[in-house]
Amino acid sequence: MLTGFFNGIFPLDKEAAEAAKQVFSLRNYKRKGLLLQQGDVCRFYIFVISGCLKLYAVDHNAIEHNLQFAVENQWIADFNSFYEQSPSKLYIEAVEPCTVLQIEHDDLLHLYTHYPRFDRNFRIVIERKFIELQDRVLQNISYTAEKRYLLFQKNYPDLVQRLPGTQIASYLVITSEFLSKIKKKIIGK
Repeated sequence: MLTGFFNGIFPLDKEAAEAAKQVFSLRNYKRKGLLLQQGDVCRFYIFVISGCLKLYAVDHNAIEHNLQFAVENQWIADFNSFYEQSPSKLYIEAVEPCTVLQIEHDDLLHLYTHYPRFDRNFRIVIERKFIELQDRVLQNISYTAEKRYLLFQKNYPDLVQRLPGTQIASYLVITSEFLSKIKKKIIGK
């Protein structure tokens, strides 16, 4: 699975693929299982084999704010906490039962140093996430809630089916009630 993912970017040679097998660990998480809690150091960079994870913050009013979802063949981590090895301000939780591959900080740095294709592959993964984040920030400051929802539907059609409206609304920075109104309006068109 992981080798197939990397083959779509910069294929790994046999030695690098074998090194990856030694340092990635397979884990299963139940729905609502926490992979990271606020205040803990993010120890793992996580690749989703099956299921759905969310990265979110909780504000002073105990309201969740979804920052990212990760489904099959996607990566997730609190980058700040992972790379700085500092306490996280975020949570990572399983929205669905999940099977993941995860790698620890020091093991990933070892792969970067000893197998240059890992460095290239992860640079591209992070660049893509950065572009996605930039697009999302621009959408939040430039588009109406309806336009943001339509883009979410277009960009993540499988998530629209898999996630409850409350999760999507949180990601879109609107209330669940407002999302329901937007859906009714779109159906009525």
